[in-house]
Amino acid sequence: MDGELGNILKVSAAVWAAMLYARMAARRISPGAGRLAALLPAVGLFYGIPFAFSTTTFRGSSGFFLSWLGTFKLFLLAAGRGPLDPSLPLLQFVCSASLPVKLRQSTGGSKSKKQDPASGPARKILVAGAVIPFIIYAYQFKEAMSRWQLLLLYTVHIYLSLELLLASVHAVIHGVLGMEMEPQVDRPYLASSLRDFWGRRWNLMVPAILRPSVYGPVRARFGDAAGVLASFLVSGLMHELMFYYIMWQPPSGDVTAFFVLHGVCAGAEAWWGRHAGWWRPPRVLAVPLTLAFVGGTGLWLFFPAMIRGGLDALVLQECQGMVVLMEQAGRWLAAGPVLSSR
Repeated sequence: MDGELGNILKVSAAVWAAMLYARMAARRISPGAGRLAALLPAVGLFYGIPFAFSTTTFRGSSGFFLSWLGTFKLFLLAAGRGPLDPSLPLLQFVCSASLPVKLRQSTGGSKSKKQDPASGPARKILVAGAVIPFIIYAYQFKEAMSRWQLLLLYTVHIYLSLELLLASVHAVIHGVLGMEMEPQVDRPYLASSLRDFWGRRWNLMVPAILRPSVYGPVRARFGDAAGVLASFLVSGLMHELMFYYIMWQPPSGDVTAFFVLHGVCAGAEAWWGRHAGWWRPPRVLAVPLTLAFVGGTGLWLFFPAMIRGGLDALVLQECQGMVVLMEQAGRWLAAGPVLSSR
């Protein structure tokens, strides 16, 4: 763990240096091919940063924040679009590039006084921190579980881990940087269609960056269906890259197939809605059908890629190591006053 903390410091320094350079380059060079060429060194650094870490937690987090979201923001910056603006103060520019955050919109009136923006993340941290240890314990009995029970366990684990990670980041940056987290998840268990699930409820940072970088340009030239399919294809390829960062194993293509399948079905779903809008399944039926399709195809294509690569075992091992580290830290803190009194 000490080595990983040192790696975090080195990576943070490298990100700051790269973003200082990217901000200066974007200020001096107009949007276009020239700015893109100037930003490529920073893009290359973001793609290489996960290799600096030895644990799946930091490789996966840095891969998602920097190698995916960060590089796409830099590509948008090269085109003069997206959340990055060279006129931003350096601190806000660096955080916007390397974290899923955005500038806080000042809101006057009684709403901002009644609501504490930090209460939501704090509640999520408490809930996820309380439930995840039970999930880790349940992994000991996974050999006796059915495939659907394992699917439910993995799904809840991924959901709560994402909530815990992003809520923790929000708790750190809130009030210090004047920035807010981008939307994360919005009750995906209530999704009534594939577009509703992927576009408005699950891991919303991804569609937020894919819309301006992939969907919009492709849709403008080839139509809505092509834009949807291209977005899902790019999402699948980036998920394969994330799996490679985490497990050090070449991609199998199953994860890309999972997202391409969902892209085709989401496009067909939209077509049906336009041409047969007079008949749609009621919400009470659409929600379980959507969740069953996501779960069934995930059990077929997505989760086997995790299990074959041993991701569940790696995560379990790291979580157990973290528990041991916390226990040791607790003993050390408890023994501190005793030792100092002697």
